[in-house]
Amino acid sequence: MTVLQTSPTTRVETPNPHRIGYRHQRTLAQAAEVHGVGMVTGARVRLRFTPTGPDSGITFQRKDIANAPPIPAVAASVSGTARRTTLGSGLNQVTLVEHVLAALAGMRVDNCLVELDGPEPPGLDGSAEGYAKTLITAGVALQQARRPRLAVSEPVTVSQDGATLGIYPREGDDLVISYLLDYGPCSPIAPQSHTELITPERFRQELARCRTYVLEHEARDLQRQGVGRHLKPSEILVFGPKGLIDNRLRFPDEPARHKILDLVGDLALCGFDLVGHVVAYRSGHPLNVELARVLTRVAQRETARRVA
Repeated sequence: MTVLQTSPTTRVETPNPHRIGYRHQRTLAQAAEVHGVGMVTGARVRLRFTPTGPDSGITFQRKDIANAPPIPAVAASVSGTARRTTLGSGLNQVTLVEHVLAALAGMRVDNCLVELDGPEPPGLDGSAEGYAKTLITAGVALQQARRPRLAVSEPVTVSQDGATLGIYPREGDDLVISYLLDYGPCSPIAPQSHTELITPERFRQELARCRTYVLEHEARDLQRQGVGRHLKPSEILVFGPKGLIDNRLRFPDEPARHKILDLVGDLALCGFDLVGHVVAYRSGHPLNVELARVLTRVAQRETARRVA
């Protein structure tokens, strides 16, 4: 088993990934836009999905910054993982990208330019449903270039502070993600788990609608920091000591499902299709991105070996 312990020391052993095939890359059939209010800043934002050529991947570009270079949506571009995933550096950053990336990956859009006139995408209702619907309306176009599908021959795991995340070999040629959520016996969010096969249809039906959530005391701390001051409990899932405040769950295990949605978005930073069974226990964006970094490195080594 390959284990990465992110604190206090790091130990990495190289697993042996292998390609199990390819599929044709996909881009959008036409451009499409989403308008809304940013969840972090509360500012109005316009996001535009634009089709791009083969092997271009997903990139973000700030149109409100003159001559801002595109930011590739890859693990190496990540500059922050505190409660959300942030890409870029300096002023040229885009934060809370995971819901957009989840929609693109969930609907299997591989090449796309995401243009924004602000530092974050529209927050919508805290889920990826609005983005998924927009991508469905735009339609997809097949491209001749191929996208590799990589599987691991042994488990690859990362861990930190009691949280673990790993990908394990499994029969078949698809990706399954399981999330075990447990905040302890005194939490207003009950322990729960969910397992999902990641396909466009399953993503749309079972994951896209699942909203981000926060504990009441966390929400107050964030608002004191200037984050999400415009949001009300009815606009996001806020759990107080007695349970959910001014809202209703869309699924009994919606928090666990949203964690899987985040994983789909963060693992898209690998830039290739994963095959296997991802199992997460109490993990969040830091471990999600760390696993994406590890898998990217081992995939690059495998590619270099094949070329040599």
